[in-house]
Amino acid sequence: MSEAIDSDLYERTKALLEPGDIELVGCVVHTTLSGQEDLELHELTVELNDIIAEHAAKGETYIEAGNDDTDFSSNQFQGLTLDDESFVWECQQLLRDGTFDIVVYYEAGVDQDALAADIEALDGVDDVTQVP
Repeated sequence: MSEAIDSDLYERTKALLEPGDIELVGCVVHTTLSGQEDLELHELTVELNDIIAEHAAKGETYIEAGNDDTDFSSNQFQGLTLDDESFVWECQQLLRDGTFDIVVYYEAGVDQDALAADIEALDGVDDVTQVP
């Protein structure tokens, strides 16, 4: 992946984290998954849900797909709590240079280094870039 593309994606991700109702941080998950590996991408998204929910200490979560809600687009997902449907995380899956990158953001307060390490340990993940 070229440095210019990584830099552009990093800057665009930072823009998503601009101050709003809650303080957000995030990361870009660079995968080895090609555009033909939709099932593996889905499985990775489910694993990301579990890891982020655990690090955020939000309890049990479920994933809402972009195609379930007209406010979102395809390949956009949210992790919400089962108890009260509170926000836990949101992501976009982007096909770039033949492999998927997942831009994911979540409420600040998690241990970013520990979260990134757990994500990097997942099958199909090439690298994780933290976005404060």
